[in-house]
Amino acid sequence: MSAESGIATFRGGGGLWENHRIEDVATPEGWARDRALVLRFYNERRQRMWACEPNAGHRGLAALEVRFDVAIVTQNVDNLHERAGSTRVLHLHGELTKSRSTVDPRLVYDIAGWELKLGDRCARGSQLRPHIVWFGEAVPLMEPAIELVSVADLLVVIGTSLQVYPAASLLQFAPPAARLFLIDPAPPAGLPENVTVIATGASEGVARLQQLL
Repeated sequence: MSAESGIATFRGGGGLWENHRIEDVATPEGWARDRALVLRFYNERRQRMWACEPNAGHRGLAALEVRFDVAIVTQNVDNLHERAGSTRVLHLHGELTKSRSTVDPRLVYDIAGWELKLGDRCARGSQLRPHIVWFGEAVPLMEPAIELVSVADLLVVIGTSLQVYPAASLLQFAPPAARLFLIDPAPPAGLPENVTVIATGASEGVARLQQLL
């Protein structure tokens, strides 16, 4: 969804995981081994995010709120949906703009600017970590996401490999009567027959979706 804005995807050619070991920067074990490395990785992501702008796809989804009750469930951790004007955004995998306590996940704080440093601590005195769901961790907002999908009249999947679970399983919770769309330039094989595929990038795909609706 955010690739056209200049934010690197995690998977695919040139994705972030080609240049970094998941085990080092996106697991609790990596955090335990080298907190400075993990903080630097997400600081770089955050700095890049603030240098980018929402693309036409983000803005197109925000514009749909004029005619539809729109809820966005995203695997992206950037804030481009919000900056484009979307008002209901559920971040399954966390948010770059926030940090949280290492000892109490209920303590979540906004990050001023782009940098989270060693020595930044929560109210209980523990080092703050990125507010990101790492590999091996539970996805706490999965149940609210399922609730949203289960009552949808229309479900649009945009720019995902459908390889990361449990997020990829959301498709199966759509009501039988829901209209299903997939926007992706390289749609995966094995999609259900009732999925309408728009094989293009997010910006052009959302524009086509607007015409279809």
